[in-house]
This record gives sequence, C-alpha cells and structure tokens, in this order.
Amino acid sequence: MMVNKALVNLSGFADVSVVIPCYRCKNTIKRALDSVYKQTLRPAEVILVEDASDDGTLEYLNSILKEYSVGWIKVISLEINSGPGTARNVGWNASSQRYVAFLDSDDSWHPQKLEVQYSWMERNPNVALTGQMGVVISEGVGATLNRYQLNNVVFSEISKFRLLLSNKFSTPSVLIRREVQYRFTAGKRFCEDYELWCRVVCAGNGCFTVNVPLTFCYKPLYGHAGLSSDLWNMESGELSVYDVLRKNGKINLAVACFLKGWSLVRYIRRAMRIKFITRLS
Repeated sequence: MMVNKALVNLSGFADVSVVIPCYRCKNTIKRALDSVYKQTLRPAEVILVEDASDDGTLEYLNSILKEYSVGWIKVISLEINSGPGTARNVGWNASSQRYVAFLDSDDSWHPQKLEVQYSWMERNPNVALTGQMGVVISEGVGATLNRYQLNNVVFSEISKFRLLLSNKFSTPSVLIRREVQYRFTAGKRFCEDYELWCRVVCAGNGCFTVNVPLTFCYKPLYGHAGLSSDLWNMESGELSVYDVLRKNGKINLAVACFLKGWSLVRYIRRAMRIKFITRLS
C-alpha cells in the first residue's frame, strides 16, 4: 500500500495523536513505542499518561525519550492511580491532532496500522471510528510481520445491534476522530471502552471494522493470570453498559433485558470454558 502524500500534514506526519496509558510497564512500553515509531505513516505525537505507578515507571519513561525524535513524545503524570479509562481521557483531552489512536503499553501495532486506518478514514469523513479485535500472539513483533501480510483490506460497518450484542473493538486497535464528544467513563475500570463505543454508535456515528490484522496483543482476553479472576467484574461492567444506554434513552427496557440475558449466557459459557482449561493444565 502506497502512502497518499496528500493525507500527510505539512510536518510530514499523519494528523494522529497516540495515547498510551502507562502503569508498571517498564518491561513492555519500549515494544509498544517502537511499533508506533516504525509506522509507515508516523503519527504526529505520542502521549504517555503515567498512571501513578509505584515502580519507577515515570522515571523510566523520561529516560527513554531521547531514543526518539525530540518533542515527539509527551509524558503526563497522574498523581493518583485512576485506571486506563481516565488516563486515556487525559491524553485525549491533551491531544492536538484531528485523530486519536489508543495503544496499551503491553501491545503493539503492525507497521502499516495507521496508514491503513488513517488513509481510509480520510476518504470517508462520515466515519467516526475504526478498529478490530486484536490478534493474540505469543512471539515477538518481528516474528509476526512475516506471518501477517495485509492483502485485500476491507472495512465493514458495525451496526448498532451488532455492537450491542458483543464488543467488536479492542481499545489498542481504535482510531477515532478527536472531535467526538464522548469520553471513557471516569473511574470505571471494566468495559469502559465498550461503553464508549456503544455511545458513539448509538449516537448515529459510523463505526467500521477492518479485516486485516493490525493490532497485536500478547495475552489472551480471558483466562490469563489476573484476568480470569476479573471475569465477573468484566461481566458486571458489560451489564452496566446496558443500564447506561437505557438510562440515556438509547435502548428500551425490553432490549436491555434481552441484551443482559444474552450477555449472561456468554459469560457462563466463557467461565465454563476457562474452568475446563484450568483443570487440564
């Protein structure tokens, strides 16, 4: 895929601010940053929001700034640990570009990730958000590049009903227009991202998935150490999304009840699967 020079701003960068919440991430943040720096269409800025870590993460972030272009990375330090949603809001509000991309400190991007999404969204100004569910891998970034080639790129619209049935976007994959007025619910630590995507699509904004692998996650969504114990918290967070949408008049009582029932069925199936896998291990 060739970069359309008309889509690059005068500084030679894409009009994208990348926001990365950072909490106890000294072992993984370099991998994430390198994957952003090596983009074929590099973003104009990266905003690292240090979420009051107690292990020297802030000092480490400041120490690696010199390894990248001067001024390309901004570090914002929070005094109180507030969770990734709040950290992303802080970075989003501090961003200066027309688009905001999110990346987690322990994930990474395909080198053409921004080129694919940014170029397509520039040609489709009515679309507010693009993304996908990230690909879970276990090997390093270099090993993935030979395996995941970008052929026949297709963007598909996600309807309100499809998104309400299940989340279609992992946060590190999302590219969103900065002008979107909604934000992550402050202080909410489970499904705050899913709530935001639902609010965006329920407001009539176009949301599309892309079929090629652009985002790489290094741990499974469920069953990973620390995550399986949070399974019910995640389910409770999802159920609360439907309460918020109903309260705001986006769905009625019947739809909310149906969605909650469907969510609980999926939760039970997921919990049983994890329990079975745990017994085998």
